[in-house]
Amino acid sequence: MARKRILSGMQPTGELHLGNYLGALKNWVNLQADYDCFFCVVDQHAITVSYDNKALPKLVDDLAISYLAGGVDPSRSTVFVQSAVPEHTELAWYLATVTQYGELGRMTQFKDKSEQTGAEAGASAALFTYPVLMAADILIYKATHVPVGDDQTQHLELARNAAQRFNSRFKKGFFPEPQGLYSATPRIMGLDGHKKMSKSLGNHIGMLEEPKPLWKKLAGAYTDPQRTTQDEPGRPELCNLFRMHTALTAADRLPVIAEQCRSAAFGCGHCKKELEASLDRELAPMRERAKELRANPERLREILGDGAAKARAVARETLREVRELMGIRGPSL
Repeated sequence: MARKRILSGMQPTGELHLGNYLGALKNWVNLQADYDCFFCVVDQHAITVSYDNKALPKLVDDLAISYLAGGVDPSRSTVFVQSAVPEHTELAWYLATVTQYGELGRMTQFKDKSEQTGAEAGASAALFTYPVLMAADILIYKATHVPVGDDQTQHLELARNAAQRFNSRFKKGFFPEPQGLYSATPRIMGLDGHKKMSKSLGNHIGMLEEPKPLWKKLAGAYTDPQRTTQDEPGRPELCNLFRMHTALTAADRLPVIAEQCRSAAFGCGHCKKELEASLDRELAPMRERAKELRANPERLREILGDGAAKARAVARETLREVRELMGIRGPSL
């Protein structure tokens, strides 16, 4: 029996931060053991809003390096750049014929992102329809599962609806209806403790951050607002740094850290130093792998080229079948 298949990707905004790693990438790495994995850099999604076209190629490379440094293994997974597989955008057009306008209008992320441009009227048609491209990203590989966060549930549901409608109209069971895979890692907030970790907000720790700047950020990180002195008991269940501990520190240490916090046996500075050690154990090997890839750009080109070739072989076959079912002749593949 064939293994179940995963498709996932991130937009190229450069190197990943700790929230990206703990919330998504670390989960991808673990999933490689049990799934046929396709991981892409979704550069065509990145151009739905205003962007720097000269900076984009480097941002794509930086994200690909983060994938590989973080543990995505090109010998076990297919790693590629979305735009290197043009079948994504062609399938998106075909799926648009079975997607309802009202569905796209209800997408909360469209409303959020269009507000960032100034007004919905100023948003591009690509921003409005990009959930259809996201559905195509998934369905072109007939993915059975998609690792997603809570904010992507709407988009996954749209992909499922598109698969259902296509299957109903053209061939029962042709596309799998992809299921979500949700990470067990608690949501990591930014170092300010109030908002989601984000590079644009400056409240992040870089996944490949060097030790000195990492500690400088960690030392000033927000903790329990009611614990104003070391002598006051803390509430680890409300502390963002303790959430990081749960994802990074050895499981047998967590009850000890929690109890020492509650009993005021040690202060937040002690907790931060222990978290720094956990971060260094996790991130140091990634920094080394990233340095090796940056020193050997030909290797990165080779990995992404091989990944694109593998992805296109699957995507071509899916698109050939789609055209045949829809009665579209298209070019000879």
